Amino acid sequence: MNNEQLAINKSHTACLHRVSHLLVANCFLLLFSLCACNDVKSDNDLEKSPFVCRATTGNPHFDLLDIQENGELIILTLYGPESYFEFRGEHFGIQFMIARQYAKSIGAGVRVEVARNQQDLIRKLTDGEGDIIACQLPCADSLTTRFEFVGEAEITAFMDSLSRQRSDTTLRARPHAAWAVRKDSPLLSASLAQWMKAHQKDFFAYTTIRVKSGGGRTYTPRRRVSAPILNAAKGQISLYDDLFKQYALQCGWDWRLLAAQAYQESAFDPQAVSYMGAMGLMQLMPGTARQVGVASSDVFNPTCNVRGATKLITQLNMHYAAIANTDERINFILAAYNAGPGHVDDARALARKYGKNPDVWLGNVDAYVLKMSAPAYYNQPEVAHGYFRGSETYDYVNSIRARWNQYKQKIKR
Repeated sequence: MNNEQLAINKSHTACLHRVSHLLVANCFLLLFSLCACNDVKSDNDLEKSPFVCRATTGNPHFDLLDIQENGELIILTLYGPESYFEFRGEHFGIQFMIARQYAKSIGAGVRVEVARNQQDLIRKLTDGEGDIIACQLPCADSLTTRFEFVGEAEITAFMDSLSRQRSDTTLRARPHAAWAVRKDSPLLSASLAQWMKAHQKDFFAYTTIRVKSGGGRTYTPRRRVSAPILNAAKGQISLYDDLFKQYALQCGWDWRLLAAQAYQESAFDPQAVSYMGAMGLMQLMPGTARQVGVASSDVFNPTCNVRGATKLITQLNMHYAAIANTDERINFILAAYNAGPGHVDDARALARKYGKNPDVWLGNVDAYVLKMSAPAYYNQPEVAHGYFRGSETYDYVNSIRARWNQYKQKIKR
């Protein structure tokens, strides 16, 4: 039997296991409803609590052994800078990154289900749509009959320490808050509590982004800054002008625009690594590099990195082909290169909702990009990809456009 057949059999076994749980759960609910139909009661005190949501879906409730057998831990969370967010197709967030490490420790992968608000978060856990709430949930008394709160001391100590280290008060721990597990998953709850106590000292390492290139070498954030123009008298922007000229032709751009973007990304340092894990001259994320065919062993090679970047630009140009004005389209390509097209499309959806032109950047879509770090906007139903640091994307587009104009004035085409 080959590896593909083994994978298919394993997948079928996992599916059957989940189906059997669902059938048992539904049968139990049916018997329970028949026995209790004449004894319906309500608890007024609990109904008044904003934390209480009744189970409605009848999903099976998994404990640790079920999760390990199926190989997937489903974490429930909210969008936000310290809980969970997407950046250039990769997943980040302090709470998420800690949860991912716990999942590895029990031999499971991780799947994220995002709720739009705290009540929806609680409902999802109650209904079995996830295994744990992996964000700072207030330890409300009304939830203690159904949930086990885990990691309050460990998360509080870590977040307060991280807040001081980064001089960021928004990272301070929320008072009397923790992760949550259902009471009917006692093995999972005990395992998570034990793991947090044993690994609290490792939380800094778990949430520090490091990247690996070919050969398994690990890199931490670094960048060497060069001048934005190497020699204006000779018409030379950088040491990599020939690369920009060669590959700009492939994506239909002015090579000076590509050079302006490279300076914004890495300050012309081919060995640069960002705090988010982007690498090289054009700062490709690991997943993006794979997508555009750049091997991990080649990601710091200027030629490979620029070639990969222009492949991505070509893809984004096709994504925004409906924007007829080619100069206007550049704004959206730059924004999507920085934040990911999903976030830019979310901002376009909000611009359309509020009567602005989704095909125009200045004074239209850029206004909603700036709002995408506010919960009132990133939690709206039109927003599919949640929170992102819109101010960085806004500045990214404006800075590249301004530098491109400078290059056009000083450097001949």
